[in-house]
Amino acid sequence: MDGNGRWAAQRSLPRTAGHKAAETAVIDVIEAAHAAGIPWLSLFAFSTENWRRPDGEVDFLMELVRRTIRKHALTLHARGIRCRFLGDSDIRIPPDLARDIADLTTLTRDNRRMTLTVAFDHGGRRDIVRAARSLIRNRVPAEQVTEESFAHHLPYPDTPDVDLVIRTSGEHRISNFMLWQVAYAEWTFPHVLWPDFRATHFWECLDSYRGRERRFGAVRIPTPTGKS
Repeated sequence: MDGNGRWAAQRSLPRTAGHKAAETAVIDVIEAAHAAGIPWLSLFAFSTENWRRPDGEVDFLMELVRRTIRKHALTLHARGIRCRFLGDSDIRIPPDLARDIADLTTLTRDNRRMTLTVAFDHGGRRDIVRAARSLIRNRVPAEQVTEESFAHHLPYPDTPDVDLVIRTSGEHRISNFMLWQVAYAEWTFPHVLWPDFRATHFWECLDSYRGRERRFGAVRIPTPTGKS
């Protein structure tokens, strides 16, 4: 969800104004995905590298996420959305926010209409390192380490591989996002800044995805004319 700072700068506003305006985009995309019957939606909200930002901006983001959770928790639950947070919610995150995250996770844990994963204090490299450490701690023999067994040691191993990554604002970077899960994802880079991103843009990205041929490294062999 990229472009909050540029959105604010274009309007001669502080960066925090861009973060605040982004709440509408978040809810709009969640509702659009829910209406489309998409079973898994992930939002990259805050990375392990974002802690390097100025303290005032970080503090604002923490409070904004807390207010957003409290404002929309019951609606998300009523929609049948299971909410999960991918990251270290109990280490550097303020205790009050960590409790709200835990409460939302508990409230919605039995919902299955859609799973919403919020990557918050998330780093793809860190997840991979921790999976490797978990394999070592569990004394898994090297010859038994496969892609499947490795993935089982990642956070939320039931999460399927990512099909489509939408990176707003026209930037072309992975930014340490779910590195294992995006190995064969399709990518789209709409130039619209995240605070202006709406359901219509989301549908355009889905239409683009539906028109692509996913081969996963294989080669499509044309069917001879007249044969099925």
